[in-house]
Amino acid sequence: MTQIVVIAKEPVAGRVKTRLTPPFTPGQAARLAAAALEDTLRAVAAAPVRHRVLALDGLPGTWLPGGPESFVVIAQRGDGLDERLAAAFADAYRLHREPVVLIGMDTPHVTPDLLRTAGAALADHDAVYGPAADGGFWLLGLRRPDPALLLGVPMSRPDTGAAQLRRLRAAGLTVATMPELNDVDTADDALRIAAEAPGTRFAAAFRAVAPVMSAGAATGAVTGIATGAGAGTGATGAGASR
Repeated sequence: MTQIVVIAKEPVAGRVKTRLTPPFTPGQAARLAAAALEDTLRAVAAAPVRHRVLALDGLPGTWLPGGPESFVVIAQRGDGLDERLAAAFADAYRLHREPVVLIGMDTPHVTPDLLRTAGAALADHDAVYGPAADGGFWLLGLRRPDPALLLGVPMSRPDTGAAQLRRLRAAGLTVATMPELNDVDTADDALRIAAEAPGTRFAAAFRAVAPVMSAGAATGAVTGIATGAGAGTGATGAGASR
C-alpha cells in the first residue's frame, strides 16, 4: 500500500500565493490558494490509499474535507523547502512504514486516478516523479524515503526538477515519470488552470475574483492579463505554495 502526503501552507492573506499579487489582492490570492488546497485534498481523499497525511505550515481550516479526522495533520519542520520536503517524507514514513507519494497544493486539477497511478508505480520502481511545466515538480514518490535524496537540492529555480531527478538517478534509483502538469504560481498559471479544469473549486474561485480574466479563458487568451503578472520564473518543488 501507499500513503499520500500533501505539503501545504495555511491559506492566510499575505502568506500564500504572493506571486499572484498583483493583479490579485492578498485576500483574493488566499481565496484561490484555499480553493486549490481543497481541490487537492479532495482528490487525495478519493484516491485508493490507506493513509493520508497533511504536512501543514499553520492550522487546519474549513477547507479540510471531512474534518481533521480525514487526514493525519502534522507540522512542517525545517527552514528551506528541501528540509521541509525531507522532513515530511521522514515523518510520514515514521508513522507508517509504507511508500510515500508527496504533492503540494498548487495542482487543483490533479485527479484521484493520477494519484493512483503514482502509487502503483512504486510497486516496481524506487521513485516516481511528476514534472511541472515551470521546471519544478508537482509530485515525488519514494518507496523508501531518505532525507539525502532531497537535502541540498536547489528549490524555486527553473532547474529544480532536473536537479531533483539527477539526485534520484545518482542514488541508483529506478524512476517512473508521471505526466507534466502546470502548477499555480502566477496569474497566467491561474487563468490557464481555471480554463483546463472548469469544474474545480479553484476555477469557481477564479471566476469569482477575476471575472474579466475568466472571460478571457473561454477564448484561450492567457497572456498579457496584467502588468507584472508572471514576472520571473522561480520553479518550485512539489508546489508548496508561495
